[in-house]
Amino acid sequence: MRTSLISTFALLAAIALPMAANAENPAHVKQLLETGACAQCNLEGANLEGSHLIGADLRNANLRGANLKNANLEGADLAGADLKNADLTGAFATNAVFNNANLANVNLTNARMINALTFGANLNNINFAGADIYGSGIGVGGGER
Repeated sequence: MRTSLISTFALLAAIALPMAANAENPAHVKQLLETGACAQCNLEGANLEGSHLIGADLRNANLRGANLKNANLEGADLAGADLKNADLTGAFATNAVFNNANLANVNLTNARMINALTFGANLNNINFAGADIYGSGIGVGGGER
C-alpha cells in the first residue's frame, strides 16, 4: 500500500510540474488587458503579442518568458518586473520604466526603446540586433547607444 501511495504521488508530481512551466494567471492577463494595471501580477509565459499596454502599471510583475512581440509599452512602468527570457521583438518601449527590472536574456530584436529608464536593471545577455535604443543605458559594453 505504501509503495502504491508513493507511486501515485510521484505520478501526480510528474504531471503537475510541466503545468507549472507556463504559470500565468488568466485573471491577471484579463485584468491587464482590460484595465492596464497589473502590479505584482503573475504573467509568466503569457502571450501578450501585439498588446496595447501604453502607460500600463506592471511594477514588480512576473513576466518571465512572456511573449511581448510587437507590444506597445510606451510609458509603461515595469520597475522591478522580472522579464527574464521575455520576447520583446519589435516592441515599442519608448519612455518606459525598467528601473531595477530583470531583463536578463530578453530579446529586443527590432524593438524601439527611446529614453527608457533602466537604472539598476539586470541587462545581461540582451539581444538588441536591429533595435533603436537611445538614451536608455543599453548598449555594447554597457555604454549608452
